[in-house]
Amino acid sequence: MKKIIFIIVIVGMLGYATYEFISSKDEASEEIKENTGGAMITSPAPDQGETQNSMNTGLTKGDVAPDFSLKTLDGETVHLSDFKGKRVLVNFWATWCPPCRAEIPDLQKLYNKKDVTILAVNLTASEKNEATVSDFVQEFEMSFPVLKDVDEDVSTAYQVRAYPTSYMIDSKGRIQFVALGAMNYDQMVQELEKMK
Repeated sequence: MKKIIFIIVIVGMLGYATYEFISSKDEASEEIKENTGGAMITSPAPDQGETQNSMNTGLTKGDVAPDFSLKTLDGETVHLSDFKGKRVLVNFWATWCPPCRAEIPDLQKLYNKKDVTILAVNLTASEKNEATVSDFVQEFEMSFPVLKDVDEDVSTAYQVRAYPTSYMIDSKGRIQFVALGAMNYDQMVQELEKMK
């Protein structure tokens, strides 16, 4: 009798854990699709010839990266979808983050030597002020677009938990690699070469 009760309790716990996992995944995908205050998070329109199933927007390898729009330090609005047809590295970083500081020279080297667009999304809400970011960009001679995530809408939608975090996106807008933490130049090149 005790064995039967024990088995029922275990099966119930497994069922509940499965339910919680599935419902939390659904909530996370709904959060990504939301329109947020300072930035627009959207799903790209399906290309002709592609089925709807192949156009899943999400944050894992093979998913279409959620579109967003942010302003650069110069006030220009940039959309991720502006770079469809190109390989893109979206890097979330901050000036106060030591691994971010170590990674920036390798990002600049990659930008200079390889055919890749780099969108450096600064976690502006965590900075002292925007002048700190501008000074940092000049000091590190960053020539790729630096975007301001003032309200943390995009970093929240991309579930950034480690600094830096990078998403490597292929020319079709699909995520091919996610790096939690800093990468070196060789790692960047290795992952970039795997993408079309």
